[in-house]
Amino acid sequence: MPKLKVGVFADNLGLGVHEGIAKAAELGADGIQLYTTHEDMLPERLDAPARRDLRAEIADHGLVLSATCSDFGHGLIDEAGNETLIPRIEANIDLAVDLGVSIITTHIGVVPGERSDPVWSVLVRALNRIGVYAEERSVVLATETGPEPGHVLRGLLESLETGGIRVNFDPANLVMLGFDHLAALDELHPYIVHTHAKDGLPGGPEVPLGEGDVGFPGYVAKLRDYGYEGYYIIEREAGDDPVADVQEGLQFLRTL
Repeated sequence: MPKLKVGVFADNLGLGVHEGIAKAAELGADGIQLYTTHEDMLPERLDAPARRDLRAEIADHGLVLSATCSDFGHGLIDEAGNETLIPRIEANIDLAVDLGVSIITTHIGVVPGERSDPVWSVLVRALNRIGVYAEERSVVLATETGPEPGHVLRGLLESLETGGIRVNFDPANLVMLGFDHLAALDELHPYIVHTHAKDGLPGGPEVPLGEGDVGFPGYVAKLRDYGYEGYYIIEREAGDDPVADVQEGLQFLRTL
């Protein structure tokens, strides 16, 4: 059985971009994910030489950039706001291309349970527009799971006219909000291109890997059965010692 490709959300280490990259390599990660919405990583702050240097820096540490993360708070649920937000996402797609990665993760906002809800149409219009732009550049925008049950998100994805929108599966988000993460996995597996390795308890909080209700051995086995071969990126957004938690998380995932 092939070993898992495990990595680190470098920003969660609290060390800054460059030290975070170095620490991820030191901890033995296979890959990293990076935010591209922090001040020093904004597309407008990274010219062509800086993009080449960052790409080389990651490779020189023996790491793979599994995905970037372009998160903009409330997501894509506001029609007027999307006219400003969509060009920013497109700029992040172009940045991803220059960094040699084909996946951008984000939160699109809460998907309503009924298609008659006006927000549904707002999301469809925005995602179709972004998805076409992404597809033309061989990139996908992967929306993160959590705010709604799996079947609701699948319904939205099935209603789109583009293959440029996919899923970043975060099981802990679903667990913490009281949804069935394994049922969501069954619904969404055809769309999953990236995963976050995070654990949690119903109603919160986030806890170290292996200490929550995700049940990683069974969860990973199900993903493998569905043919998922992508990255498991440890996202640690809580705790007093994120470096130690990530190190233990990497060791834990290596046992699966």
